[in-house]
Amino acid sequence: MTAALRNRGVQAALLSAVLFGAGTPFAKLLLGDASPWMLAGLLYCGSGLGLTLLRVGRRAPRVRLARADVVPLAGAIAAGGVAGPVLLMLGLANMPASGASLLLNAEGVFTAALAWFVFRENSDRRIALGMVAIVVGAVVLSVPSGANLGSPWPALAILGACLCWGLDNNLTRKVALTDATWLAAVKGVVAGPVNLVLAFALGATLPAWPAVFGALVVGFFAYGVSLALFIVAMRHVGTARAGAYYSIAPFFGAVLAFAFGDRVTWPFLVAGVLMAIGVWLHLTERHEHEHTHEPMTHDHWHTHDEHHQHDHDEPVPAGTWHRHEHHHERITHTHEHYPDAHHRHMH
Repeated sequence: MTAALRNRGVQAALLSAVLFGAGTPFAKLLLGDASPWMLAGLLYCGSGLGLTLLRVGRRAPRVRLARADVVPLAGAIAAGGVAGPVLLMLGLANMPASGASLLLNAEGVFTAALAWFVFRENSDRRIALGMVAIVVGAVVLSVPSGANLGSPWPALAILGACLCWGLDNNLTRKVALTDATWLAAVKGVVAGPVNLVLAFALGATLPAWPAVFGALVVGFFAYGVSLALFIVAMRHVGTARAGAYYSIAPFFGAVLAFAFGDRVTWPFLVAGVLMAIGVWLHLTERHEHEHTHEPMTHDHWHTHDEHHQHDHDEPVPAGTWHRHEHHHERITHTHEHYPDAHHRHMH
C-alpha cells in the first residue's frame, strides 16, 4: 500500500476523489435554490471558467489536438459533461447525500468494466475481487429497507450518471497525454453552457447571486480541478485503477453529509465496510511480468527513467519533469507496472 501511495497517479486519483466527494453534499445544499439542470450547468461553467482563468494566469502553452483525438474528446464531453451531471442532480434531489455519495462508487465499477471488456485494459483477480466488494456495497445501500420502500428512480438516476462518467473516463483515457487542465477546461466550457441553455428552455431561472457564486466555486474544485487530477491519474495508472482509487470520493462526501445532518443507518455502515475492503484490495495490488514495449513516438511530461533514455540538445538535470516529442525504442524487460501510457500491452 505504501508503494502505491507514492505513485503520482495514485496520489492524483486520491486528491481528485477528495475534491469530488466534497462537492456532493455541497451540491445537495445548492439544490434548494436551483433546478437540477440549472445546477449542472453552473457547476460545469465554474469548472470551465475557473480552469480557463487559471491557464491564462499561468500563461499555459497553446494545445494542438490531433485529428484522431477529436471524436473521443467529443464523446467524453457528451457523456460525462452533459448527461452525467444532470442525472446526478436528479438523483440528489430525491435521496440523502450520504446515500448518494456511497452509491457513486458505481462509477469506478462502470469505468473498470468498460475498460476491461470494451477497451481491453488488463485486469487480475485482486482487482476483480475489489470491484465485487464495491458492487455488493452499492447494492446493500440502494436496496430499500423498512416499511417505506421508497422509489428506485433516484438511485437509478445516480447509477446512470456513473455509467456516463465511466464511458467519459474511458474515452478521455485515449487523449490523456494532452494537457489535463486544457481537457478539463474544454469539457466545462462546452458542457456548462449546453446545460444552461437546456435548463432555460425547460423554464428554469437563475437562482440568487450568492447561490450562483457558490455553484461556480464548487464546480471549479469538485468538477474542474478534480477532473484535471483524474486525467493525470489515468495517464499514470490506467483507467480501471484510477477509477478504483477514485472510489474513496463517496466516503469523504458521506462524512460531510453527516455533518450537514444526514442520519447514519446500518445499511450505510455495512456498505461502507464492503467498499473500504474493495479500495484496500486495489491499493495493495502488485502487477509484474516480462513485457515488450514497441517503438513509439509521442509528447508528454516525463523524467529520464528506464523508459525515457533519449538525448537532448541542452542537458536536463536528473529527476526534472519536462515535455517534448520523443521516441521510444523497442525494449523487453520485467518490472512492477500499471497499465499507463507506456504499458498498454496484451496479457
